[in-house]
Amino acid sequence: MTVKKGKVRKAPYFYVGILFLQLMIGTSTIVCIDYFGNQLFEVELMNDEVSLKKYALISATMAAFLAPFMGSSINLAIPAIGEEFQTGALLLGWVVSCYLLASAAFLVPMGRLADIIGRKKVFVTGVFLFAVFSLMCGLASNIKLFIAYRVLQGIGSAMIFGTNMAILTSVYPPRERGKVLGINSASIYLGLSLGPVLGGFLNHRFGWQFIFYFSSLWAIAALLVIIFKLKGEWVGAKGQKYDSVGALLYFVSLVAFMYGLSSFTSVNWAPYLFVFGLAVLGMFVYYETKVTNPLLDLKLFINNVTLTFSNLAAFINYSATFAGTFLLSLYLQSVRGYDSQLSGLILLAQPLIMALLSPVAGTLSDRMEPRKVASAGMAITTISLFVFCFLGPDTSISLVMGNLLFMGAGFALFASPNTNAVMSSVRKEVYGLASSTLGTMRLVGQSVSMAIVTLMLSHFVGNVELEFASTASLINCTRVSFMVFTVLCFIGIFASLAKGNVHIAKEVKDTN
Repeated sequence: MTVKKGKVRKAPYFYVGILFLQLMIGTSTIVCIDYFGNQLFEVELMNDEVSLKKYALISATMAAFLAPFMGSSINLAIPAIGEEFQTGALLLGWVVSCYLLASAAFLVPMGRLADIIGRKKVFVTGVFLFAVFSLMCGLASNIKLFIAYRVLQGIGSAMIFGTNMAILTSVYPPRERGKVLGINSASIYLGLSLGPVLGGFLNHRFGWQFIFYFSSLWAIAALLVIIFKLKGEWVGAKGQKYDSVGALLYFVSLVAFMYGLSSFTSVNWAPYLFVFGLAVLGMFVYYETKVTNPLLDLKLFINNVTLTFSNLAAFINYSATFAGTFLLSLYLQSVRGYDSQLSGLILLAQPLIMALLSPVAGTLSDRMEPRKVASAGMAITTISLFVFCFLGPDTSISLVMGNLLFMGAGFALFASPNTNAVMSSVRKEVYGLASSTLGTMRLVGQSVSMAIVTLMLSHFVGNVELEFASTASLINCTRVSFMVFTVLCFIGIFASLAKGNVHIAKEVKDTN
């Protein structure tokens, strides 16, 4: 609250009714006058700082909804897209994978670019690209154009996720970050929750194109808020040279690594591509140690225990949890015989509880060390994964749903406090890079998770269509996969605990 025209003259009376009327109208400024109508002082109810925080949070949460909603809803539309374009399974697989590859490969390059030229510039460009190419996906006349638009949509997504958390961290002080990052996470999980429900409704009633039209309209609404309400710009590394060679090496290595990993058992040359990706990644690491302004400053990870172990914990967590939904969907439909709609409603329990608890978990991480909250969440997730190791053909669905709620609570307690730890452990110059690195760990972890399940399916089920697979082989595959995930998540607890105390480090830094 700010006070203007602070010279106040004594007056026996105030027009209280006028003040009340101004409050009821909702004006952001109150003018106090004396009995004779002379202005005494003026009070702004919403100052610039409060307004900036408000619209930064609205912009970031609206944009954060887009990618998870699209990701969870597009899966339901794949059969309809294949029928529309009369295309086979190979090209349909690229509908999902090209978007993920583009998002992952461009995250760090766009985050670094945002630190140099301005986070809002990259953010607004990303939302614009997402809006335009969501619309173009709906209007695409053939599958090749559609896939090209999906790649460009993925680049827009990378620009959004490389900057939205960085903007929130730039605007909000450390004591408030956990709460707003929790709200931002809740928006992500809300997108995951509504994707199957709203996306399924749009696909069934109006056609798969309307999933993209809805996403485009939502992105346009977010774009209008950003352009007209979000004032200011945040530049962390102004004047530094952009590492184009490093960006190219990073792009090639990550695309080769992720595609090779995801196709390891299904494409003959995928293992060679995977090894090629690792080789180029080694070249990238070597090159980054030699340049003055690297794309990814490796010294950040060497000298910052919190950043290193928080990213490692995120990678392990997503590696251990992401494919769980896929396995449970397989279990519910192929083993228990439920249809896709009922299976989706059962699986909805997890993202819903994540959306509800994320702001609470974020607030907790403002009041106590984030590593304690995140590690507790990782421990809860480990227990829930262990429970799923005992899934059988007659397991109670109530138990499945209860354990999904338990897992969702664990993941909510982990995700936003872990993000808070990452963003609070770095200098403001590299907020975009830190946000992008964490996002990359999420996407690479998801790829590793699916690669583990693909390997297990190959071993237990073999080259057989799922509808002809035996119940025993599917149950064994599910149990062993969850055993691997349980061990991974258990290791992740110690990675989370090792990240150090963020609040104490901040206090020491502030006093120096």
